[in-house]
Amino acid sequence: MCSRYMNSSVMRTHNYVKQGNITASDMEDGCRIEWTTLMSKSFLYEKNRNFSYHDIHSALGYGFELQFRFRRIEWTRYKFDIYDWLILGAYLPIRSIFGVPFLAALLIYKRRRMHLSMYSSIEEFLQSDNNLIPIRYSYSDIKKMTSRFNEKLGEGGYGSVFKGKLRSGRFVAVKMLEKPKANGQDFISEVATIGRIHHFNMVQLVGYCVEGSKRALIYNFMPNGSLDKYIYYKEGSNPLGWKKMYEISLGVAQGIEYLHRGCDMQILHFDIKPHNILLDENFIPKISDFGLAKLYPVGNTIVSLTAARGTMGYMAPELFYKNIGGVSYKADVYSFGMLLMEMASRRKNLNASIEHSSQIYFPLWVSDQFCMGKELEMDDATEDEKKIIKKMIITALWCIQLKPSHRPSMNKVIEMLEGEVECLQLPPKLLLCP
Repeated sequence: MCSRYMNSSVMRTHNYVKQGNITASDMEDGCRIEWTTLMSKSFLYEKNRNFSYHDIHSALGYGFELQFRFRRIEWTRYKFDIYDWLILGAYLPIRSIFGVPFLAALLIYKRRRMHLSMYSSIEEFLQSDNNLIPIRYSYSDIKKMTSRFNEKLGEGGYGSVFKGKLRSGRFVAVKMLEKPKANGQDFISEVATIGRIHHFNMVQLVGYCVEGSKRALIYNFMPNGSLDKYIYYKEGSNPLGWKKMYEISLGVAQGIEYLHRGCDMQILHFDIKPHNILLDENFIPKISDFGLAKLYPVGNTIVSLTAARGTMGYMAPELFYKNIGGVSYKADVYSFGMLLMEMASRRKNLNASIEHSSQIYFPLWVSDQFCMGKELEMDDATEDEKKIIKKMIITALWCIQLKPSHRPSMNKVIEMLEGEVECLQLPPKLLLCP
C-alpha cells in the first residue's frame, strides 16, 4: 500500500499487487507491505507478463494459506477453499485500509463460529448424557498413549487409527476423527451407541477425547485386525479355515441381532462390511464403526433418512430406490448378506478382472447355478466344509433379496446358519436393481 498527500490536508492510498520475491529495494517511499500470500508457481514464474485483476483472481482461486499474528508469538493458520475466496475476490477492488484484512477476518470469524457450533453440540451431548461409561481423556493423554502417533494401524475417510497403550499396560486403538461430518454427528453417533452397549461381538469403547478441534475414540486393541484381510487372501497366505470363517459369520449375525432387538432402542448400523468387523486374539468378531448408526424406537418398522448412507457394494437397494420398499433394519440384513457371500466365496462380490465374464457379479451367478440345480465346485474343501459353504451361500442369497419384505430377520438368519443345510429352502432367483 502506498500513501500520497494531495494538497496539505488530504491523504490518499492506493493498493498494488506484486508477484515474485520482494526485497527492501523494491519498495518505493511511502509504501508498505500489507499482505503476502502463496500462489501457483506457474503464475509466479511468468515474469514478463502484465497481469490483470482477472489473472490475479484466478491464481488466488487455486487456494493458499494466510497467516495472522495474535498476541506475542502465537500464529494461527487458516486454509480457505475456493468458495470463500470467490467471496473475498469479489471485494478486492475496495481501496480501503479495511478491505482485504477486514474480509479475511470476517471469513475466519465465520469458520470459527461453524467449528464452535460443532464443539458446543458435542459438549452439550456429553454433558447431558449421564449414562456414558467411557473415560474422557485429554489430547495430551492421547499423545502419550500413542507415543505421539508413532504406530499407524489404518486409515479411512474418517481419519487415522493408531496403536496406543494405557498406563495399566493395556493396548488400545485410537481413532482420530479428522473430518467432521454433519456438525459432529459422526462422533455423537459413535459415542451414543457403542458407549452404552455391551455385547460379546461388539468392539468396546474405552474412552474418547474432545478438545478444541481434536476428537478421538479409544477402543480395545484387536490384534488380528479387520476381516477383509482374511477374506481376500492371496495364495499361500494361510487363510482362516472354513469352519472358523463360519464361526465368525455366526458371531457377526448375533451382534447385529443384538443391535436390532437386544437394546432399549433399535440400533441400525448402516455400514456392515468386512473392514468394520475386527478380530481379537482368538478371532472372535467385533462389530465396529458406528459413525453412521441411527437409533430408533423398537416398534419402528420403517425409519426416515434424509440421505443414503453406507458403503457401495453393501448398501441395500431401498436406500436408492424408494419404490422397492421402506428403509428398516432389513438394510443391515442386506449388508450382512453381501458380507456373508464374500466370506463364503472368499472373493469380492463384484470383480471385473475375473476370467469368466458370467462371474463378474458373483451373487447373481451363484443364484443362477442354484436355480439350475448345480452345486458349486470347491476342490479344496472337505464334504463337511462344502455343507458349511452351501449353508452360508443360501443364507446370503435370502439376505440380499431385492425387496426388503422378502429378506429374513437377523433372528431367522441365525436359525438358518445354526440349522442343517438340508433343511434350508432355496431362495427365489436373485433380481438386480433397476
